[in-house]
Amino acid sequence: FPYTTLFRSIAAKGKPSITTYEVLEEAGGYSLLRFKILTGRTHQIRVHMKFLGNPILCDELYGSGEPLFLSSVKRKNFRLSKSEDEERPILGRLALHAHILILKSPSGNELTLEAPLPKDIRASLNQLKKWGNQ
Repeated sequence: FPYTTLFRSIAAKGKPSITTYEVLEEAGGYSLLRFKILTGRTHQIRVHMKFLGNPILCDELYGSGEPLFLSSVKRKNFRLSKSEDEERPILGRLALHAHILILKSPSGNELTLEAPLPKDIRASLNQLKKWGNQ
């Protein structure tokens, strides 16, 4: 399994945590990653990605919080439509999504929940693939 494992205790009094990740796609200086958290600490993925110098897109707490605009991806020939006064972001929220959750009951039964990528994240990926290498 092509995961990289992070064993980090970022704060001196912080608790150890383990995150594994896999790079699924890369486009325009951005990467789509799959994470697996093995310890479940608060903000674990976000803290680990900031520590590596690659905070999650639109992360206001651990990153710049800047939204993703089409003009920053489609650098050549970008123009607002005549009906728009200002550009709206393609993605303006934290680019983090729980695709699969596996819950275990006290009796040991497992419940697996799956959710596809939300429309705004899919649209962002499509634009990055299309225009990201300009």
